[in-house]
Amino acid sequence: MTAAPTALLDRHRQRLDDAVAACAGRTYFSAFDESPSPRVYGEEAAGSGRAAFEAWLGGAFPLETPGASGTVATERSPFGLDLGVSYPRVVDVDALLSAVRAGMKGWRDAGPEGRTGVCLEILDRLHARIFELANAVQHTSGQAFVMAFQAGGAHALDRALEAIAYAWTEMTRTPATAIWEKPGRGEPLRMEKTFTVVPRGVALVIGCNTFPTWNSWPGLFASLVTGNPVVVKPHPAAVLPLAITVQVCREVLAEAGFDPNLVTLAAEEPDDHLAATLAVRPEVRLVDFTGGNAFGDWLEEHARQAVVFTEKAGVNTVVLDSTSDFAAMCQNLAFSFSLYSGQMCTAPQNVYLPAAGVATEDGVKSPAEVAAGIGAALHRLLGDDARAVELLGGIVNAGVVERLEAASAGRRGDVLVASREVRHPSYDGATVRTPTLLRLTAKDADVYESECFGPVSYLIETDGTDQSIELFRDTVQRHGAMTAAVYSTSDEVVEQMRDAALDAGVALSENLLGGVFVNQSAAFSDFHGTGANPAANASYTDGAYVAPRFRVVQSRRHV
Repeated sequence: MTAAPTALLDRHRQRLDDAVAACAGRTYFSAFDESPSPRVYGEEAAGSGRAAFEAWLGGAFPLETPGASGTVATERSPFGLDLGVSYPRVVDVDALLSAVRAGMKGWRDAGPEGRTGVCLEILDRLHARIFELANAVQHTSGQAFVMAFQAGGAHALDRALEAIAYAWTEMTRTPATAIWEKPGRGEPLRMEKTFTVVPRGVALVIGCNTFPTWNSWPGLFASLVTGNPVVVKPHPAAVLPLAITVQVCREVLAEAGFDPNLVTLAAEEPDDHLAATLAVRPEVRLVDFTGGNAFGDWLEEHARQAVVFTEKAGVNTVVLDSTSDFAAMCQNLAFSFSLYSGQMCTAPQNVYLPAAGVATEDGVKSPAEVAAGIGAALHRLLGDDARAVELLGGIVNAGVVERLEAASAGRRGDVLVASREVRHPSYDGATVRTPTLLRLTAKDADVYESECFGPVSYLIETDGTDQSIELFRDTVQRHGAMTAAVYSTSDEVVEQMRDAALDAGVALSENLLGGVFVNQSAAFSDFHGTGANPAANASYTDGAYVAPRFRVVQSRRHV
């Protein structure tokens, strides 16, 4: 039996306070070390985590799911391994939702202190299984191991903690009790008032294939800590990381005296359409979704009874005007194109530059010379296959390969930098490709105004930086983006881009020449998404992300 919920809060209080302070100050903070080094986690941690992951393969994952009958096994690693893990298959949605709701009152009555303590303990237990989770993320998403450890483990934990910290701030903004006194003739009117945080209802978290923990944990913990039971519906190709998550949640909930069905895993066959069925149920009042526009738009239109948080597709943009360090600019862009083979919602796609060229410390570089500079940087990064796979990871699904092959065949533009196949030294079945860079002009809006998810980017020639900025503003306002970047030595141009980014509602990176890249965001300091353009209607993480997940209900009485 674990400690009482309030004792759990005491145990983890320093971590919570540090996270709340970091959110308020937007300073550097990380509660979970991102280095998988034995010097940090011990000599046995990596091997034990790998063994724990391998122990799941080919077997039945030990979870109880109300409303389940039979099992499903749907995962194949992008590195060529059939996972063969089977999970309970949900077939009776009525039974599932009835069981999920049964423990709501006790969870509500635990209050912000009790719920926060339990959620912080869950994070601590997940951290203890970080190497196991990293292997699970690697072999469901195709991320290279170190990236899976960082993005799928340490950084995902930080984002979850960030959501809990914001929720704590919002839930405790109003006092639990207050004495209200109104002066008057004779004795004043006096009342005691009680304010209680109450949940909205069942929360549905719809997981994605590429970042199963990083994109799911913020919504899961934001809903759970504010009192809502959570149904986790994983992507059929990336179940194991969220099954481990749900297992830990249920263990801690039960040990703390709560109904473990407050968190359940809803696994399915790909054709079951379980997410669509659950999303429109009247019991479901919160939906978190990361994925494509078609289903994201459908959720926003049809899940009318719920508050829907979506992160969808967008066209991330870079405007090239001038630079003080051409080689560093090319290297930074090449890394951003290569990281996880561009399979990130933050990866740059559209690179606008004047047809007349980009001013550099070595004179004006033509678009062809810019492409050659980026190509050379890609070769330095990816020329050695063994090193390349640790940056590229594996291609997550056949759709990415199809889009890449269409681009490589010149059907989307002239090929400036060709993609090549990379042989993975450890996994013969892995599908690994380097990025391709295509030439377009401003007239090719039918190509560059839609997302081409994967390692495909466009070098788009314009009649000048003013047009580049206008195309950026217009395209993002209409089609959305998660990130934007500018390279310019002109203060005036940078100011123009800042203004355009505010109009478009997208985060802007300026002149990144060092070890920070446009497709990375730091928890507690960088907001992921803004909710101010069509790519996402919410942000990881701000007050608006957590506050709609609960309401404050008052009672009052004369004193």
